[in-house]
Amino acid sequence: MNPNALSFPSPSPASSAWRLDPAVVMLNHGSFGACPTVVLQRQQELRDRLEAEPVRFFLREMPALLDASREALARLVGAPACDVAFVRNATSGVNGVLRSLRFAPSDELLVTNHEYNACSNAARFVADRAGARLVVVKLPVPISSPDEIVDRVMECVSDRTRLVLVDHIASPTAVVFPIEALVARLDARGIDVLVDGAHAPGMVPLELERLGAAYYTGNCHKWLCAPKGAGFLYVRPDRQEDIHPAVISHGLNYQRPGYSRLQDEFDWTGTDDPTPWLCVGEAIRFLERFEGGLEGVMRHHHRLVREACGVLCSRLDVRPVCPEGMLGSMAAFELPAAMDLPRAAVATPAGEVHPLQTELFERFGIEVPIFYWPEEPHLILRVSAHLYNSRAQYEYLAQALSGC
Repeated sequence: MNPNALSFPSPSPASSAWRLDPAVVMLNHGSFGACPTVVLQRQQELRDRLEAEPVRFFLREMPALLDASREALARLVGAPACDVAFVRNATSGVNGVLRSLRFAPSDELLVTNHEYNACSNAARFVADRAGARLVVVKLPVPISSPDEIVDRVMECVSDRTRLVLVDHIASPTAVVFPIEALVARLDARGIDVLVDGAHAPGMVPLELERLGAAYYTGNCHKWLCAPKGAGFLYVRPDRQEDIHPAVISHGLNYQRPGYSRLQDEFDWTGTDDPTPWLCVGEAIRFLERFEGGLEGVMRHHHRLVREACGVLCSRLDVRPVCPEGMLGSMAAFELPAAMDLPRAAVATPAGEVHPLQTELFERFGIEVPIFYWPEEPHLILRVSAHLYNSRAQYEYLAQALSGC
């Protein structure tokens, strides 16, 4: 297909709020997010203040700024601020928990095959170091229902299971896991849960205190549109004593009045740029300005991703990885066998771009992730839906794929 024969789609009017490349159809918000101009401007203002007088900023101004941003985030995720600490990203949060806990050779750590590769690696690392066993729950593609996930996870739980690391929204397959049911079932067995909620803030409503998971970590740079380097870790109060950041610093033996030990340790792990954390409140306020507030934005994303499903399934030989009720602001599809040879069957290492993804970008200006899956169907396409996306962009993607 001649790329020039396709009509390059116009973005949504809301795209003017971002500094997006107009020559690219960005259908991959889920990987790294996109930060609005107003939030980037706020970040630059804070950086200018920092560099103008670093001592004043770090020692006198930053604590109050950090508290205000944390309060905004804590309200959003439904948790007391004293139980929330900022981290650079969800992978850092997962590592902070896993590398704080002590495992015995008799212990089992449980993950699923839908878990993000970086976090699975962290679980494998601590298990190998302790001589413990890493159990990988094989969840199918496609997934038929939330109950299928719960049943398969619980089938793999044993008396040796010490911790379960589980996605809230799976990165490669975009499946929204039945996290409430999983936490409840595992808690009844006396098993702690570490929830990798990298995609959840800004995609689905959160009530972390009510959820009751021992540990929950998430990103603010994805669906909340904060700058890169803004994530958080929630630790249930009865588990906070044992959890430390990967970098031990002043907070280990310095207690500030009015702060939890969790905050004391995680708030300062050395000189760094704190402005991504300080802009989380600004990012939340930006999204709240749209019709219906943040909840309205979530509903808009879900409606748009349903439209994407309709477009792609009707025009291509694809099917979604899960039922519509298990989707948030992303959807993943099994690509047809016709695309499997020879190019699409390439098993790309984690972090590398699949050849089909490169072809879509270079020929059509479409940025959309393609994942190699080790079992059938082998190749998965994932699309995202944000305020700057439009139905026409998914139609353009369908046209482009039909020519690949």
